[in-house]
Amino acid sequence: MVSLDACSMRVVDAERVAAVLARMPDEADVVDLADVFGLLAVPGRLRLLVALLDGELCVCDLAAAAGMSESATSHALRLLRAHRVVTVRRDGRMSYYTLADAHVRMLLDVALAHIAHSELIHDHAEAPR
Repeated sequence: MVSLDACSMRVVDAERVAAVLARMPDEADVVDLADVFGLLAVPGRLRLLVALLDGELCVCDLAAAAGMSESATSHALRLLRAHRVVTVRRDGRMSYYTLADAHVRMLLDVALAHIAHSELIHDHAEAPR
């Protein structure tokens, strides 16, 4: 039996591999992309971003919506801002955050649609019958 994760015959399609390599981002861009996905891999930060889908919110509101302390929220927002995922607007002593741009919104929308239409594999998932 051949594993689904292995080639049954060790033959490289050089033309297809060359086409893939031609459109492959450079290493720095791949590292930046991995950093963004790493940021999104933390549930608290992801809750903050989902909260921002409804528009601009202050740190206090974000903390309440995400179920996080204001300190943890501020720390998470600093990381997200440093990676250009959110932007901040200051009004006196208040800071208001929004998603950085339409690309971030689209990434979240697509990810949410994916999980809504996919069956995730979890330990607590119902066993097949």
